Amino acid sequence: MDENIDPIEFGVTPALFLEWRSPRIGESNPSRFDNKVWEWLVRTKKDAYSANKQMAGPSAFAEGPAWCFDRFGQTSTELPDGRVIFIAGEHEDFYDPDFYIYNDVIVINPDDSIEFYGYPKDIFPPTDFHTATQVDNKIVIIGSLGYPDECQKNTQIYLMDTDTYSIRNITASGKSPGWIHSHSAELSSDRKSITLKKGLLDVGNQRPLIENIDDWQLNLDDWNWVRLTDRKWTRWEIKRCDRKRNHLWEIRQALWELDVNWQDDYEKSLKKLTEALGKSPDFKWAKELYTPDVPHQLLPEIEDEYNVYRLVINGVTVRYVEHRDSIQVSVEGVLPEDLIERLKEDTVKKLAWLENTECDVEII
Repeated sequence: MDENIDPIEFGVTPALFLEWRSPRIGESNPSRFDNKVWEWLVRTKKDAYSANKQMAGPSAFAEGPAWCFDRFGQTSTELPDGRVIFIAGEHEDFYDPDFYIYNDVIVINPDDSIEFYGYPKDIFPPTDFHTATQVDNKIVIIGSLGYPDECQKNTQIYLMDTDTYSIRNITASGKSPGWIHSHSAELSSDRKSITLKKGLLDVGNQRPLIENIDDWQLNLDDWNWVRLTDRKWTRWEIKRCDRKRNHLWEIRQALWELDVNWQDDYEKSLKKLTEALGKSPDFKWAKELYTPDVPHQLLPEIEDEYNVYRLVINGVTVRYVEHRDSIQVSVEGVLPEDLIERLKEDTVKKLAWLENTECDVEII
């Protein structure tokens, strides 16, 4: 990647950029879309806004998102022959005018040439935060976050042929994990099954995403799901009673600004929080949010794991995960019911004080 490649010298004129600035949907399985604009964007990995600005393109508000290779939730699979296959992914988030979830395949060959393939959405839908597992001359694509209105009950599975780049849908039997994404996938040593672990599930009904706490096996001979674990963990989520988003992210940000002595930024954050909450936030409760009044041991945070807090009670890990709409709590084992009720009440009370509004509990 070289972000300093000059587009004009590379062969990308303003007119050519306009022709290829937008994402395209394929008409066949697959459609070939090789062009100098997308190749320049792959080699520079410029984000959509920067590339569009550099080429004096139209506003994304008026003309829609611009194509780019700067993506989250995209998979990269290196084949034995040296090809690297990138599958789909998304750029930015829903609030950004350049937000887009892709349904394409990009191939970088051993000679450094690049190929682009698109698909009809009914052949391969917009897909992100999936896994891609190579099995012989195929890649098994499992899971997706996707657009909210495309969520389904069963796990999304697609099979891509690495010789032709054609893709087909797989309908599996057995009880699947559900609409899963951001999981891990491991091919068995005999190459006959794939095991899924962790990840997040969209259970629909406009509910927040929940964690997948079980392990699942997809048998490749007959495309049958097998549930490997059935963990009887107690789980719940704590929300504002008005079901508005909470302010935990802003509170954590303000605390960080205070810790690093960014006083001006801290004062601005504090002012915004005071206006939003109707009072000055009591940061004491943010620091003690996950320190219940029962004997416990706090566990250190895991690097690169955000908004997750753990403690141990009676040898059982209790895990708190902060989301925009809720705090999800998982008891990874068995604790007495009266102790679980104390944990619920403790966090509800503290979050209510932080948010300056009533909060309640929903069982997951």
